[in-house]
Amino acid sequence: KLLIKDLRVDEVPLRIYQPKNPPSGKRRGILYFHGGAGTFGSIRSFERLCRYMAKKCNSVVVSVGYRLSPEHPYPGQYSDCLNATLYFMKNLEEYHVDPALIIISGDSCGANFATVICHMLLNARDLPKVRAQVLLYPGLQGLDFQLPSYQQNASVPILFRKLVIYFCFRYLNKKPSFFEDIIQNCHVPESMRLKYKKWISADIIPEEFKVRGYVPPKPTSFKPEVYEVAKEVLGLTFSPLLAEDSIICQLPETYMVTCEFDVLRDDGLLYKKRLEDNGVQVTWYHSESGFHGILAFFGYGIFDFLSGKKIMDSTVNYINSL
Repeated sequence: KLLIKDLRVDEVPLRIYQPKNPPSGKRRGILYFHGGAGTFGSIRSFERLCRYMAKKCNSVVVSVGYRLSPEHPYPGQYSDCLNATLYFMKNLEEYHVDPALIIISGDSCGANFATVICHMLLNARDLPKVRAQVLLYPGLQGLDFQLPSYQQNASVPILFRKLVIYFCFRYLNKKPSFFEDIIQNCHVPESMRLKYKKWISADIIPEEFKVRGYVPPKPTSFKPEVYEVAKEVLGLTFSPLLAEDSIICQLPETYMVTCEFDVLRDDGLLYKKRLEDNGVQVTWYHSESGFHGILAFFGYGIFDFLSGKKIMDSTVNYINSL
């Protein structure tokens, strides 16, 4: 039912899925950035998910095979995703895509890329406006590793809390160190902690998400040597949750998925609140039994999870409503 085409744009592989049936009108265009902590994963790993979206949404889906760190150093992944987005936006006619119906999406770190690309495009006068961003269990901040979801799901597969720190170092092409200090947030200067407490704090997380054994952490002191090795995680690309209100209020309508058994759950909850506080319409789907990375199993027969299917069907329903 699909025409599938591979091409390269500035050395970045793209796989483009188009419905075979002739378009009755202009179609939606969906850019998809896969998860994998910026260090693994590929177009192939999310083949089934992208086919499903293209068929069920009668849309053109562009899966972006951004180059991986550490071989392709951070923040090159953002440049790759931006270049792919610009190529697609400038060639909409070729794919029969409506410029008013462009959706930028991704899962995990791919959802981080999606929202950062939306930030980058805000001042692009000569390009179509993004219609919506679709963020599937996004990772959006490196400021607080003691949020309730980080505590509750620290040992839940497939993304343990220590693995998050390990992948951060691998992504930034640095030797892993100071694991415990970073988990205790010793990498965050006091001035920064106070400045961003209004946006990133367990106090903002709804009480129903704290009942599963959350314990408020004891205060810890800032350690400059830890900050030096981990300071990139506090930057705006790595932590788009820290963007100013003047940026957040301009972002497109958003669809957000969070999973209960996911260390990154609270990143999504905090971003949802920030968007809503800034007048951005948010459609939220919370998977009560979902875990981080569940969509990597989507479409793989006996390895597929019902929760993953429900997430995808909810996502498809949202896209079809646009």
